[in-house]
Amino acid sequence: MLALVGAAPALHAAPFAYVPNEGSGTISVIDTATDQVVAEMVGGSKPRGLAVSGDARWLYVSDQPNNRLQIVSLERRAPAGTVALGESPEGVALSPDGRWVVAAVEEKNEIVVTDTRTNLRAFAIPVRGQNPEHAVFSPDGRQLFVSAENGDAVDIIDMAARKQVAQVTVGARPRGIGFLPDGSRAYVAAENANEVFVIDTVRHAVVARIPAGLRANGVAVHPDGSRVYVSNGGAASVSVIDTKSNRVLATVGVGERPWNMALTPDGAKLYVANGRSGTVSVIDTASNRKLRDITVGKLPWGVVVR
Repeated sequence: MLALVGAAPALHAAPFAYVPNEGSGTISVIDTATDQVVAEMVGGSKPRGLAVSGDARWLYVSDQPNNRLQIVSLERRAPAGTVALGESPEGVALSPDGRWVVAAVEEKNEIVVTDTRTNLRAFAIPVRGQNPEHAVFSPDGRQLFVSAENGDAVDIIDMAARKQVAQVTVGARPRGIGFLPDGSRAYVAAENANEVFVIDTVRHAVVARIPAGLRANGVAVHPDGSRVYVSNGGAASVSVIDTKSNRVLATVGVGERPWNMALTPDGAKLYVANGRSGTVSVIDTASNRKLRDITVGKLPWGVVVR
């Protein structure tokens, strides 16, 4: 059930970037030290959202047609179980304390939560917005922001109460979400509005709107909080936003249909999945310059770095 290229990585090696290729049913593994693909793993029929456990032992993958969470052992690069999620799961995220893996389940309009201690389904939380795509934890893990793709809103869940406590209206077709490191603001890309909406996470209110590129989609936040990166799916580019001024400082060309992205832990490089190009673009964040394109599988959906 697993195709391998190269040996399994040491758990404490340089960070690896994991890329789900929904068109080829594989997960590409990129060594971020060399920017080379070092392995290809089977990821289900149509892998999309990814999360890696804090100890880098487990990979959690939403397998969309099979309506499940695929669990992969990264020590053995082998399947280690599945969790039933419901129809059409997409975005996956790990809580900051490593306890929970959440998956946004589009057709059921709910968030399904898996307990990483047992790798079993724990509970589900319904959301009011339709077609949830991404579910992203605040840095302290207390809140979960969910983009309602067909609801033009962000649903906000109190994780302690295990229920939705607020909803914030944003632009048409919200997609990616990213938090500042201090948790004070969330940046939400609205694809059909070509804008990024900035939400005050205490007041649950939009405090700024930033013009982005055509079909703004994925969001990644620099570890120091100084920059927010937004992929523009219709413009083959990434916008670089200064968080002090909430203005676009630079635009970097990448591959076709850039989607979801991830930064290395030191913030030095940004990895951008280009769905129509079958590549991952690597951006040097110091110079805002594309370094290279890495060929991966068909229709890469996103990236997670651990």
